[in-house]
Amino acid sequence: MYMNTRWAPAIYFVLGQVGWFACVLSAARGMSYVGIAVIIALIALHLWRVEKPSSELKLLAAVLCIGAVWETALIFLGVLEYPHSTLFYGIAPPWIMAMWVLFAAQFNTTYRWLKQRLVAGAVLGALAGPISFRAGAALGAVHFVKPLPSAATLAAGWAVILPLIILLSRRWDGVKA
Repeated sequence: MYMNTRWAPAIYFVLGQVGWFACVLSAARGMSYVGIAVIIALIALHLWRVEKPSSELKLLAAVLCIGAVWETALIFLGVLEYPHSTLFYGIAPPWIMAMWVLFAAQFNTTYRWLKQRLVAGAVLGALAGPISFRAGAALGAVHFVKPLPSAATLAAGWAVILPLIILLSRRWDGVKA
């Protein structure tokens, strides 16, 4: 089961970065299945270690749905393009959906400190969301159609999405017993 050690947030942060790089780099090379496999393994390990896997699964599923709608809307609105690894034109690729699940798994571990800080979550979302996508663009996994409007749209969306995920993580916390 999950050991609530002081190192758990750091370990989850590092594993989250491993998953992020695996997904982005493999997607940029047209081999997104590699990153997806890494994330599946990390999520399986996470669910095996937590106290209440059913609560965590609810959080992961909810965040997956939010991510699917948001990413597909960004494509539909002409904000982002995914040059590789899409199954259906106009629909967010599976690798980005896997990254949303990995991101969700960090809310009751790495990002636990945000649970009572919705305003900080909104500010962090507005800043970190576009930066993360910009890093993905630099590595070739995603393309900003119009850089400034794309970054502004991402910032506005993430300023809402991050606090929403924080609220959901309060409701479905399978890590703490």
